[in-house]
Amino acid sequence: MRKTLLFLVLYLMGLSCWSQSKPYGPIPSEKQLHWQEMEMYAFIHYSMNTYTDQEWGFGNEDLKLFNPSDLDCRQWARVCKQAGMKGIIFTAKHHCGFCMWPSKYTEYSVKNTPWKDGKGDVVKELADACREEGLKFAVYLSPWDRNHPDYGKPEYITYFRNQLRELLTQYGDIFEVWFDGANGGDGWYGGANEVRRIDGRTYYEWAETFKMIRELQPNAVIWNDGGDRGDLRWVGTEAGNVGETNWSLMPSEGDTPYHMLHFGVENGDVWCPGETNTSIRPGWFYHETGNEHVKSLSKLMDTYYKSVGRNSTLLLNFPIAPNGRIHSNDSLRGIAFKKMIDHIFKKNIVKEVKAPKLTSGSYIINFNKPTSFNRFLAEENIALGQRVKKFTLEALVDGQWRSLKDALVDNGDGLTTVGHRRIICFPTVKATKLRFSITDTKAEPIIKKLGVYLAPELTADIQDSGEKKSSGLHIFFSSPTQMMIDWDQEQTFTTFRYLPPQGTKDGLITHYTLWASTDWSHWTKLASGEFSNIVNNPIWQTIKFPATKARIIKFDADRLAEGSRMGYGDIDIHPKRK
Repeated sequence: MRKTLLFLVLYLMGLSCWSQSKPYGPIPSEKQLHWQEMEMYAFIHYSMNTYTDQEWGFGNEDLKLFNPSDLDCRQWARVCKQAGMKGIIFTAKHHCGFCMWPSKYTEYSVKNTPWKDGKGDVVKELADACREEGLKFAVYLSPWDRNHPDYGKPEYITYFRNQLRELLTQYGDIFEVWFDGANGGDGWYGGANEVRRIDGRTYYEWAETFKMIRELQPNAVIWNDGGDRGDLRWVGTEAGNVGETNWSLMPSEGDTPYHMLHFGVENGDVWCPGETNTSIRPGWFYHETGNEHVKSLSKLMDTYYKSVGRNSTLLLNFPIAPNGRIHSNDSLRGIAFKKMIDHIFKKNIVKEVKAPKLTSGSYIINFNKPTSFNRFLAEENIALGQRVKKFTLEALVDGQWRSLKDALVDNGDGLTTVGHRRIICFPTVKATKLRFSITDTKAEPIIKKLGVYLAPELTADIQDSGEKKSSGLHIFFSSPTQMMIDWDQEQTFTTFRYLPPQGTKDGLITHYTLWASTDWSHWTKLASGEFSNIVNNPIWQTIKFPATKARIIKFDADRLAEGSRMGYGDIDIHPKRK
């Protein structure tokens, strides 16, 4: 039997050819395989929110706001390609209901904006740019529409599908259709200005919607946050990581709580792999305050290892700035990210060692001499199913076998699941041998690739930790939902920043009112509103207001995600510099 170093068929008790192996359990469809092989692709968030400095628009934003001075979809495509992205998913319509194409079913679209005198079509320009650059193209269409008067009523479903049909028939091949999980709440709704609640599982009649997608775009995969409705699943967080154990399997029916989304289900009856989505900067849409908070190279590599390196794909967001281009801070960091991936994985040390030996389920790599490395890669042939449950890594250092632990996990002893790709990071070792042992499996494992690499050490950026704390603030609570900040003397303020509690929804503020006073008796309202998408993306929230003299700032929690007492991770408010 032929033995190679990159394409191996590894069984616990011996070797066998792929041609002799039969699929085990649920297996991916052809389009799911093609999707998984993309590994990294871009999200592009651009809408009316770009011009209102919000994450979620209310649905009544002035159409005159949309008039970019230098919109260049070719620049978006070039940047994404240089950053290693294989495709782009574009927010054709976000929750505000504003359409980035001239839909014939609504007046709330680019056709009634000053941009190109209403003759423009952002979706078309981007689809064309993707084809020119050899990128795949996909669309995001928000089911929730805070502008449309019929949202929450049966009539809206016809409107929603009509718009979806436009997107699926007018812009060429679509590789993915993305439906956001934010559904129902307060909105403009054609002037009703009210709260409308729906059941996201039943209201949209997903079965019929998905049938239409599969008829019009048979090669497109469907993403949703429920896990049991489409071809892909959300991983339960927007922080840019999936579980260290990650099965591409889910139950075909029933609810999908966080642990199912994040780790998959070992005995699930359908193939439903996880897609890891996150943004290159705080928030999904562009905010000027985020220009100095673009993810560091260290953080992006950490995200890569915790997504692509854990049997997922990485959907990395690049927001568009008000001028209509990707900001240079984002593009430079994205391109550096691609270069670092190439630098690390261009040299597979496995290619340079002698032929492998297999003993009792262990694959031993014999190096010609003591060799330094700190990354290990394994890939299963997932076309025949996901099989590996547990494995170990050991390095022979100075004649002694040392266990290698996953440095990205608090307890890195237990190495679990492989799937499409598993990358284990550990401190650099200098060893003469490496032993990879599969210790538990659902069926005979089929490993198609192994890799050993030496990555440079990257210094973590201080902003990555989220541990920066404000000091010198006199904070107290006048009630469970009201915070007071006393500066002891009058100052001039223009900005207030709130970091929600991390790792919990308890006390997380979703709606707020901010007040200022000089004497504790007379209060001036500075701002009120919602922290859009804060539950799924609990990052720093920035409130800007006109320069105001005050001694005391009062922060009211008008609505909490959960619980009855407001919580916070940090507060940042400083006087305006003279």
